[in-house]
Amino acid sequence: MSLRGRTLVAATVVLAGLGTGQAHAQQHAGPSPTTRQQVYAQAAQTYHVPENLLLAVSYLESRWDANQGRPSTSGGFGPMHLVDGTLVPSAEHLAGGQEDPRGDTARPALHPTAPAAAGATRTAQTLQEAARITGDSPNVLRTDPAANIRGGAALLARYQRDLGRSLSADPAAWYAATVRYGGGDWFAGQVYDVIRTGASRTTDDGQRVALAADPAVRTQAKAANDPETECPKDLGCEWIPAPYQLLDPNDQTNYGNHDLGDRPKSQKIDYIVIHDTEGYYPNDVQMVQDPTYLGWNYTVRSADGHVAQHLKAKDVGWQAGNWYINSKSIGIEHEGFLAQGGTWFTEAMYRSSSELVRYLARRFQIPLDRAHIIGHDNVPGTTPSGVSGMHEDPGPYWDWAHYFDLLHRPLHATAGKNSGEVMILPDYDKNVVPYTGCDSKNPSALCPPHGGGSIMLRTAPSDDAPLVKDIGKHPTTGGTATMSVYDHSARAATGQKYAVADRQGDWTAIWYLGQKAWFHNPAQQRTAVGVRGLVAVAKPGATSVPVYGRAYPEPEAYPAGVPVQTITPMQYTFAAGQAYAVVGSERGEYYYAKNFDRSGSTVVRGKLKYYEIQFGHRVYFVKADDVDLKPVG
Repeated sequence: MSLRGRTLVAATVVLAGLGTGQAHAQQHAGPSPTTRQQVYAQAAQTYHVPENLLLAVSYLESRWDANQGRPSTSGGFGPMHLVDGTLVPSAEHLAGGQEDPRGDTARPALHPTAPAAAGATRTAQTLQEAARITGDSPNVLRTDPAANIRGGAALLARYQRDLGRSLSADPAAWYAATVRYGGGDWFAGQVYDVIRTGASRTTDDGQRVALAADPAVRTQAKAANDPETECPKDLGCEWIPAPYQLLDPNDQTNYGNHDLGDRPKSQKIDYIVIHDTEGYYPNDVQMVQDPTYLGWNYTVRSADGHVAQHLKAKDVGWQAGNWYINSKSIGIEHEGFLAQGGTWFTEAMYRSSSELVRYLARRFQIPLDRAHIIGHDNVPGTTPSGVSGMHEDPGPYWDWAHYFDLLHRPLHATAGKNSGEVMILPDYDKNVVPYTGCDSKNPSALCPPHGGGSIMLRTAPSDDAPLVKDIGKHPTTGGTATMSVYDHSARAATGQKYAVADRQGDWTAIWYLGQKAWFHNPAQQRTAVGVRGLVAVAKPGATSVPVYGRAYPEPEAYPAGVPVQTITPMQYTFAAGQAYAVVGSERGEYYYAKNFDRSGSTVVRGKLKYYEIQFGHRVYFVKADDVDLKPVG
């Protein structure tokens, strides 16, 4: 029998529903493909799936990467993101931690416990389903990219037949099967966008893959938003409201799980905070609906990028651990884990999240830069005692460079290599940092090697030099930083801007947390680029400059009945002779909210001016009266 004949028999037997691997030998008969591109072509031929459809689905799930056989943040493996439903998540990241997510020192600290009913829910088991169809073991599907691609093709064909559709050569005829594979209309619409525009790239394991553009492909794809949501057209957002509820009828101050507001009329929205949930989507949306827990604005599902909105933009979520940032930000949670359970986020999630952020940035005039589109790990502590408990998500594996490409604001140099200010911009795939802490049972073990968006900072221009210190993050050890994936205290992240302190050979030093911090920046593989900007320096005669975690008004700005909020200096200062990149400016502002019925609620605005600076891994604030600004670059 010819190769074509054997292929047709194998496909017919498997797709007829045996699903037991009886045709496994015939299915893989013939010469083995030698490139990833050939693997896609053979899998498409074997299962009678249009090759461009298979490539586009895989691109939207993984960008064709293999990720060393490691699971995604939502438990999906390989180029086709086959989900292993047996993985168990770690605890949700806002539950049981040191951080007060509300971050308002005018009210008692809030340390909520996650709802008991929220268990380790997993629904999808596409990896196990693909194993039954192809005969490949789950372990092979996790670790062998070729087997994984075949498994994805087999699933698509199975879904097409389950829908009573023929195995057409026309990719447009596979719309419903694509919806089932990805989980929604928005996912399918993005697949067909990729087919129309085409794509090409070199994968994380060095494979060159290309999808030729086919502008003629058309579908009726439309993902309608729930009318209650505030989302870009056709994103398919769902409204799952967070409850605003009085918890004690005798106490107007005891309510949850957010504060009502009137933004942007009452306050300008300046920030969008990117989180990961450290939990799975079904549990996350269950928790946000608990009045005794926490409210945030949006949650994005990993496998298909589905978006649920929980709070209107006008209202204030208890999500970032800093009341000043909370009252001026929108919080977006992303299904997944900083380290445990995986080290990569899906392309579907990146795409839907970036589309949502672009919409919100346009609507509220939020600058699309890393000073205003920030991670939870970039939010400053409010008082010295609270710094060590602030959170670290989404962590070093979030691909900020790719995210900003999708935001249509690619990060790039704006000045020469000898500029007085630099922006951190390593090559994500090549920037493999030896983190520890991914294995909770053996926290000192090295994490699996994976690209990342952060670089390590040292006290001298040498790989052997100690890491710089962070006295706020590590107050009991004199500031000693570690290589833990959860410890950002000696790291700078993609898109962040810093004033240059020194250069020596292939090394560059920046001013960071009041000290000179060195990183490797060789000409053949730069980890930072020159940019233009303003830096803040101490005014003449001053020996040091205090920094602050919130930009609150001067005492005389507060009306009667509103308690004056202390302008608390942090444990950090910077000395005369140092400089810090200025990334924004603010007037002192405080949203006073205390009672469920909103009686007495008001926004206090002052005359005191602050500059937002990139001080360490987190942003902080300095008073304009304490510094002078100088242009660099």
